[in-house]
Amino acid sequence: MAYPEPLEALIGAFERFPGVGRVTAERLAFHVLRDSEARGLAPAIERAARDTRRCGTCFNVTEEDPCLICSDPERDAATIAVVEEPRHVEAMERAGCFRGHYHVLMGALNPAAGTELAHLGIGSLVERVSAGGIQEVILATDPDAEGEATGLAVVEALESSLGETAPEITRLARGLPAGSALEYLHRGILEDALEGRRVIGRRRGPGR
Repeated sequence: MAYPEPLEALIGAFERFPGVGRVTAERLAFHVLRDSEARGLAPAIERAARDTRRCGTCFNVTEEDPCLICSDPERDAATIAVVEEPRHVEAMERAGCFRGHYHVLMGALNPAAGTELAHLGIGSLVERVSAGGIQEVILATDPDAEGEATGLAVVEALESSLGETAPEITRLARGLPAGSALEYLHRGILEDALEGRRVIGRRRGPGR
């Protein structure tokens, strides 16, 4: 017997979430019906949609425009970390190791999934850097195929638009995670670790 129409509508709504199939959608829908606290989901969604917006400078999710990071005079406005999603800003802020500004691209280059260059905030990044005052752009995209392609697109856009006036462009260092074992690491991590190796001692000649 089919579910009642209101329940089917709820299941269908959950199915529209990325990575959520029919079985998971049914489980979530029944959890909402069973748990009274879960029924606060709808008001939370409405509030988030109503009270959040994109920062006009960095495009991070915020309640105020400009966001608290862009408006903080204590942060280094000459350094911009380019990230794919707002959750990456949150991760870096949680780590507490970066005190510059951000630029959120709202995705990564992935034509197979329908994400083209026109969908990313690369053009607004070029405009922002062109305004002056930026000394370094840090590529903080994910270390995967899409992140690499996105980083290259950022470099090409900045260098082709700004030429000799383009700021220094760097990327996050990559290597072996602390506490990891070599046999459990995939090829990409090992390749990055070898490419980014550094000298920790000098070769000594005979008798030294």
